[in-house]
Amino acid sequence: MTPTLAPALLCAALAAAERGWPVFPLRPGDKRPAGHPERDCPRTGRCADGHRTPEQRATLDAGHIEKCWHAAAYNVGIATGPAQLVVVDLDIPKDDTDTAPADWAGMADGLDVFAALCERAGQPLPTETYTVRTRRGGQHLYFTVPEGKTLRSTGGTLGWKVDTRAWGGYVVAAGSTVGGASYEIVHDAPAAPLPAWLGDLLTPKPAPAPMPLSELSARMRNATAYSTSALRGELEKVLSAREGGRNRSVYFAAYALARLIRTGDLTAAAVTTELMSTGQSIGLSAGECRTAIRSGLARGGAGEASAA
Repeated sequence: MTPTLAPALLCAALAAAERGWPVFPLRPGDKRPAGHPERDCPRTGRCADGHRTPEQRATLDAGHIEKCWHAAAYNVGIATGPAQLVVVDLDIPKDDTDTAPADWAGMADGLDVFAALCERAGQPLPTETYTVRTRRGGQHLYFTVPEGKTLRSTGGTLGWKVDTRAWGGYVVAAGSTVGGASYEIVHDAPAAPLPAWLGDLLTPKPAPAPMPLSELSARMRNATAYSTSALRGELEKVLSAREGGRNRSVYFAAYALARLIRTGDLTAAAVTTELMSTGQSIGLSAGECRTAIRSGLARGGAGEASAA
């Protein structure tokens, strides 16, 4: 097959790299990373020592970038964590039924919600920064992270239609096209420092100390000493999970505890409640916790237990 030249996308990738933002290829015309997912990893080639995520594959090397984008018309992904960026993603409703919840009644979109957050904090809307209009008309506001501060991506933590992309996430770079619509720079400026008040909102609370076995036993009521100990052990694994593995730690904890739900030693409701609380204490969003718990319980044979 003759390599497909994509000069505009190559220029977009090189422009991002020149700003110090590591890039990786997304599927042509798509938002999803190119290459194989972890579940299909052959553990060969670049993954011989273990699956390499897009975040790990992202590069600033112009030679590698040129070789990659000369091979196909890849869209461009920016690995926000390695780039030392937090990108505030201000989305818009998908359709007329996608309306603001009661907490944000009257808000039309993510920009409205973000403006309200700024007003509550007594701060101006931080628009003097590198800004990209997304293909659906939302906005990506780019901010640099203070030295020594590590923040994770969030989904809805700040409010309705307001997500952030940091470690564990990525954004589609300007110049990429998805579904026939492009991502375009609307304010070409250096990325501004992340406002301190916003960084405080995005900083996870310190993880609580492991719950004493006696207290956990009291909360579990009819649970056996063995099942209570097993639950505490899984909660401690979640609390000690490293950056980038926290979501998986909740999933595997739910998977491990599903066996005790099947035997009747623990209830799905109790396991869900404890894992939701612990997962959120280490910085995961409620949605991330619910998805991981539901998947883990289902994989472990505990049925379609609902993560409330």
